[in-house]
Amino acid sequence: MNTPLLSLKLPGITKTRSGKVREMFDLGESLLMVASDRISAFDVILPHGIPDKGRVLTQISRFWFGQTEGWMPNHLISCEPPIADPRLAGRCMVVKKTTPLPVECVVRGYLSGSGWKEYREHGTLAGEPLPAGLSESSPLPEPRFTPATKADTGHDMNISCAEASSLLGEAVFQKVRDYSLRLYNFAHSYAVQRGIIVADTKFEFGLLDGEVILIDEALTPDSSRFWPADQYRAGGSQPSFDKQYLRDYLETLDWDKTPPGPALPDLVIEQTAAKYREAYRLLTGHNLPEC
Repeated sequence: MNTPLLSLKLPGITKTRSGKVREMFDLGESLLMVASDRISAFDVILPHGIPDKGRVLTQISRFWFGQTEGWMPNHLISCEPPIADPRLAGRCMVVKKTTPLPVECVVRGYLSGSGWKEYREHGTLAGEPLPAGLSESSPLPEPRFTPATKADTGHDMNISCAEASSLLGEAVFQKVRDYSLRLYNFAHSYAVQRGIIVADTKFEFGLLDGEVILIDEALTPDSSRFWPADQYRAGGSQPSFDKQYLRDYLETLDWDKTPPGPALPDLVIEQTAAKYREAYRLLTGHNLPEC
């Protein structure tokens, strides 16, 4: 099993930020974004990483950027490491500097997670009514744009479209909503033919010279719910290609979901890593390249 990359310092390059997964470095005219193998659950970063997770996230994002760049401008400049460091292979992106927008652009095609909870309690999704009689994991009548505020720690908070419009301005709001729905519809149509249902996903956008562009990652198992299409059955929770397997394991432990997180057995680490790699294989038609 590969040794997971949990932290990173680069000689002579200033680190500007360390998030739940990504390390950001300042290259002057651009940024270096490196996806580590860290994994969090219940908003706690766990002590063990998942081998190849960062490479999967980077390569899936690179794949979607390439699929959509003809109509969706994005921040990617290059995936070539700016310095000779084997730790960067396959997991780094040199990206444009932008002004990130303060809203997570979530699109839901199916009723799951916090959307299912809201529907059960109020019959709504992002404050808008839905038809009665839907069950958990049901497809929605049409995909819905359900924005949220960003949170570096803890949960993102769902907000209404009116609140998002107030934060962003109406013109920018309309643009990110339209881009988000188009990206989701494109990805859902593509992925379902390859055995994956994209149940929901979240995008991040930034402003560059006044134009809205796609930033961060795109349509990965960390930012989306990926369900195996051949196992899909509405009416309950679904198996997935993301870290739900890990969450399910943690639910069996006597852990109060506060730091520090528990150690993970090798089997859980290996099976979680396999799910990430399988998502890459199904989407791209190739096994994850060896570094």
